[in-house]
Amino acid sequence: MIKVLIVDDSALVRQILENGLGQDPEIEVVGTAPDVYTARDLIVERLPDVLTLDIEMPRMDGINFLKRLMPQYPLPVVVVSALSVPGSQIALDALESGAVEVVLKPSTNLGRSLQDMMEDLREKIKIAARANVRHWKNRTPLTPSRAIPRARLEQSTDKVVAIGASTGGTVALQTLITALPPDFPGIVIVQHMPPVFTRLFAERLDKLSQLKVKEAEHGDVVRPGTVLIAPGGYQTRIRRYGGFYQIEIGGAEKVNGHCPSVDVLFFSMAEVVGRNGLGLLLTGMGKDGAEGLWAMRQAGSRTFVQDEQSSVVYGMPAEAWALGAAEAQWNLAEMSRKLIETVRQLEGGHAS
Repeated sequence: MIKVLIVDDSALVRQILENGLGQDPEIEVVGTAPDVYTARDLIVERLPDVLTLDIEMPRMDGINFLKRLMPQYPLPVVVVSALSVPGSQIALDALESGAVEVVLKPSTNLGRSLQDMMEDLREKIKIAARANVRHWKNRTPLTPSRAIPRARLEQSTDKVVAIGASTGGTVALQTLITALPPDFPGIVIVQHMPPVFTRLFAERLDKLSQLKVKEAEHGDVVRPGTVLIAPGGYQTRIRRYGGFYQIEIGGAEKVNGHCPSVDVLFFSMAEVVGRNGLGLLLTGMGKDGAEGLWAMRQAGSRTFVQDEQSSVVYGMPAEAWALGAAEAQWNLAEMSRKLIETVRQLEGGHAS
């Protein structure tokens, strides 16, 4: 049984969440709290495995609570947030402050039903229960700051870096991307996120990074110094047009349960980029990206995964590693340096 503590200032929401979670035989709601001070006491008393957390609450908001909770008492947290531009931005702050997952409250604009939300919440609570959050102990949350300039790299429009991530990926990607130099080869990212969040996440990274970061659009050219993030709700592929690699957006079908899917991007990389490509699979639940990364390696791309120690959920990287899809596993703390070194090797035309 996964023991869950619900924190929300609305009595109606607390009741809805408790009833909805109670329908799953693997989940037990061990308590509800109207504010973070009550939650603090219940955490010690009931020892929940997962916390569901509202953001906007009286006395102390969820973000400040996360910043205080995670360094002292690391606990998997699923944020339950309303889908609005300010709310979504706050939800990204929550992920940076230690939340494992975000679930969107129902929105009439997007036709998101209560049943859909509860199914999503139950699934993400099970993911969060397996998450490794021990690394948050005595840790200071990421502080927005631009990367220190590094030595210039040789520019080449022929080199493409493809990155896939899911649970825990927003923090991992921020750590990685903000440490890369402004003339780094073009990067294309699939991060499992719903619509709106991908655009806001791209805007956040753009402010923090020396690279230009934007949500990918159909026809975008993959250029040095640019990071393109696959839009939520659509599949993203790489296609070759003349002397350039371009983005192809199309299709809303789910692959491995996801849209966008890492496998869809990686298989297209294997098909058209081959030896000019580098694939990196980061933290996440499931197996999306594993077979695509294997295809990239077979096509001559350099391929790597995040290691278990630094992954929030060592699922996708573990699947790829078991397949033999990756040359090596990289710790997040040294990932940017290793990525820069590997790209230099690619551009120099020699192997590691």
